[in-house]
Amino acid sequence: MQLCETPEGALEYWRAHVIQHPYFNPEVECFVVLHLNTRRRIRGHHLVSIGIMDSVLVHPREVFRTAIAANASALVLMHNHPSGEAQPSEADIRVTRDLIRAGQVLKLEVIDHVIVGNPGHCSLRAMGYVS
Repeated sequence: MQLCETPEGALEYWRAHVIQHPYFNPEVECFVVLHLNTRRRIRGHHLVSIGIMDSVLVHPREVFRTAIAANASALVLMHNHPSGEAQPSEADIRVTRDLIRAGQVLKLEVIDHVIVGNPGHCSLRAMGYVS
């Protein structure tokens, strides 16, 4: 299992596994959750939602349902921006904060939310939105 302690580790996993998912479409936003064990190793991922060109609908129930079933200890949230620009929108920041609060209730830590652009990426933890 791959270690995931940095946004770059999550991005490496994304490039090796997520883009190979049969339903992944780089032309629209796709929201993915990485399931981590207690040692921050990736147990697997779940493609939660496929959106449109500039947005994706995400609900805490769908994000945490598979994490609980997978016995995850922590999560890394990820989604792509088809425009290539990795900077978060206000909606990205808002949904991240909502998911962090939901995770706190469930005792599942949200480690980071990484936005994948082309060629760069952005970590909301590094920007101070995830503590």
